[in-house]
Amino acid sequence: MPKQKLLEDMGKFNEELAKAGVLLAAEGLQPTSKGKRVRFSGAKRTVIDGPFTESRELIAGFWLWQLRSMEEAVEWVKRCPNPFEGESEIEIRQVFEADDFGPELTPELRKKEERMRVHAGKKIVLGPMLIL
Repeated sequence: MPKQKLLEDMGKFNEELAKAGVLLAAEGLQPTSKGKRVRFSGAKRTVIDGPFTESRELIAGFWLWQLRSMEEAVEWVKRCPNPFEGESEIEIRQVFEADDFGPELTPELRKKEERMRVHAGKKIVLGPMLIL
């Protein structure tokens, strides 16, 4: 669990993101000991209980930001408090947008996706988004 100082620093950073209007979501994830994985093999599904041993590659939390560019995301991450004592990394990845799927996402499928988002109460966000 993070120490109080890190929680305070991350809270301040999240406030900056919110005030700048780029923060869409920020969540920490429970440890893998409380998780499950579902493995797919054709039609077969196998449930695997945590903890998971590949812990250095697991995601501990995420932000969802709406920004104009990857470069802007990099600049924000450079301002972030170090999430762990010593060395750590924050990975920046872009969220898929409808246009990224090309012709495979037909107009009918696009409309279904939009209806699903409205039904789920999700805000449809236009423009590049990055998940961290």
